[in-house]
Amino acid sequence: MDPKEFYLSKPWLKYYPKGVPSEVDVPEISVPALFDRMADKYADKTALIFYGNKISYKKLKELIDRFAAALADLGVIKGQTVALYLLNCPQYVIAYFAALKAGAKVTPISPVYTSKEVKHQLEDSEAETIICQDILYDNVEKTGISLKNVILTNIAEYLPLLKKQLGKSALGKIYGEMHVPTPKYMEEAGLLKFQTLIKKYPPRPPKIEIQPREDIAVLPYTGGTTGLPKAAILTHHNIVSLQAQTVSFWPIFEEGKEVVIAFLPFFHIYGQVVVMLNGLVQGATLVLFTTPDIDDILSAMERYQASGFYGVPTLFEYLKDYEKTDRVNWKRLKLIACGADTLHESTIKDWERRTGTKILEGYGMTETTAVSHSTPYDRPKSGSFGVPIPGVTAAVVDADGTEFKGIDEVGELILHGPNMMQGYWKRPEETKDSIIDIDGKKWLRTGDLVRMDEEGYFHFFDRKRDLIKYKGYSVFARHVEEVLYRHPQIKAAGVVGVPDPKVGQLIKAYVVLQSDARGKISEEEIMEFCRQNLAYYKVPKIIEFRGELPKTDVGKVSRRELREEAEET
Repeated sequence: MDPKEFYLSKPWLKYYPKGVPSEVDVPEISVPALFDRMADKYADKTALIFYGNKISYKKLKELIDRFAAALADLGVIKGQTVALYLLNCPQYVIAYFAALKAGAKVTPISPVYTSKEVKHQLEDSEAETIICQDILYDNVEKTGISLKNVILTNIAEYLPLLKKQLGKSALGKIYGEMHVPTPKYMEEAGLLKFQTLIKKYPPRPPKIEIQPREDIAVLPYTGGTTGLPKAAILTHHNIVSLQAQTVSFWPIFEEGKEVVIAFLPFFHIYGQVVVMLNGLVQGATLVLFTTPDIDDILSAMERYQASGFYGVPTLFEYLKDYEKTDRVNWKRLKLIACGADTLHESTIKDWERRTGTKILEGYGMTETTAVSHSTPYDRPKSGSFGVPIPGVTAAVVDADGTEFKGIDEVGELILHGPNMMQGYWKRPEETKDSIIDIDGKKWLRTGDLVRMDEEGYFHFFDRKRDLIKYKGYSVFARHVEEVLYRHPQIKAAGVVGVPDPKVGQLIKAYVVLQSDARGKISEEEIMEFCRQNLAYYKVPKIIEFRGELPKTDVGKVSRRELREEAEET
C-alpha cells in the first residue's frame, strides 16, 4: 500500500480498546456552557478540594457567575484578552471560566516568569485585564504597562482557617523576594481585590453569544526554538473537541465519579486542559495543590481515593526511588499517565518493578490542545507514546518536505484533527510554516521526529531542532541521554550539539551525578561507558558535570538553555 494511503487508513484503529469510536461527535457549545451543564447536573458534588476546603459544583458556578458579572461591569467585552498570572488555586478556576463567560479570551502566564517575560506576553496578547496573585504583583508593576484592570488575590482566601498562615509561610519560602502591595498602595494605584468583586456582584453573568468555531478561548504561549514565546490560537471548539476525544478514548472513567489530583500547573496546557478542564467538564473532583509537595500529594491520593494520576517524567523518576511511594496503592488507580516529555526506559522498568503498574504515555503539544496520541489502556507497548486519539489522523513525512515516509521510517510527525490550533497569534509566517496543505487537507507540522510501526503505534526520536549532525551522521540527543541514564551513578543528563567547523556539531553531555558519586567519577569514565553502549559517532566528545540542570516550567531538562550556553562558550 502507498505510504500516504496506509496512514489515511488509520491502522491503529484495530488496537483501540473495546467500544472506542474512530470519530467523535463534537457538540457546538462553548467551554463555559459545557461546564454549566455539569455544574447543574452535579450541583451538590464536590468540584474542588483545596487543602481540605471543599467547594461544590453549585458554589463554584455561583462564584464564576459573580466574577463574570464583575468583569463585564469593569468593561471586559467579547474578544478582549484577560491574563491569568496565578498559582493553582480556586481563584484560577473561577477567573478562567468567568473570563470565558464574559466573552473574553484567556492567556495564562507562568508564575515563574520574570517581569520581562510577563511584559512580552501582556503586550503580545493585547491583554487589558489581569488577575494576579498578590505575591507576583511586583513583576506586573515592573513591566511599566498600563492595564485597564489589575485584580489581586491572595492564596489564603480559600484556605481553611488553620492553614491560612501555613500557606502564606510556604509560599513565602518560594517567592520570598516578592512583596505584597499594602492596602494604602492598592487604593492609590487603583488595584482591585478579587474577593471584594466576588462579594459585590450578584451571580448574574452577561449574556454573550459565543461562536465555538470562530471565537478564541485561550492564547497559551509556547516556547519557540529561537526568539520569544508565541501563542497558539485555540478556539472553544478546539477545547470542546479535545474533551470529547479523550472521554471517548478512556471509557473506564465514569462521569461524576472520579477524583483527580491536580498539582500540574494550570498555566501549562497539560495541567490546564487534561487535568482542570477535562476534570471539571466530566464532573470529577479535583484535589488542588498550589505547590507539588510530594508527601502531601501521596497522602491525598489515599485519603481521597484518587482514580487518576497525571505526571511528568521527572516526577516518576523521583517517585520510583522515593521511600514513601509505597504508601499509595497504585494498582487501585484507573490511570497513571505521563506527558510533556519522553519517559526514559530505565524509569519505566524501575516503576513497574516498584509498583507493579504501568505508566501510560501520551503525546501532545500546546498546538494540539494538549493531546493527539495516547496509549490504549489495555494494550500498552514499550517505547511507544501510543496511537492517535479518535478524530486525529497522524502521518510521518520527510523532515524537509511533504513526502510520506514508510513504516518504521523516521520523519516529522504531522497531524490533522478538530483539536489542532488555528494558527499562531499575530505570526502569519510561522503559521504558514506550521500549518501545511497536502492535497486539500490541512496538517500541523509538529517539529518532532518519530516513526510509526506496522500496528499504527508511534515512537518518539527527538525534536527536529535537537537532532545533532556529526560528520554527516544524524545523532538523536535522546538516544545518547537514554544510555547516560542507564549509568547507575547518573541522576540527570542533557545532550546538545555544539557548532564545530570541522565536524558540523560536537556532542556535548551535561551530567548530574548522584550525590555520593560526585568527585569520584571522571569525565573519561562516562565517555568509556558511552563507548561500550553507543556507536562511536554517538559518543559525547565533551562531558560537563553540573550540580543541577536548567528545567522547563513542567520539569523537563531544557535543552534549549543548555544549547544556548554551549554556543556562548
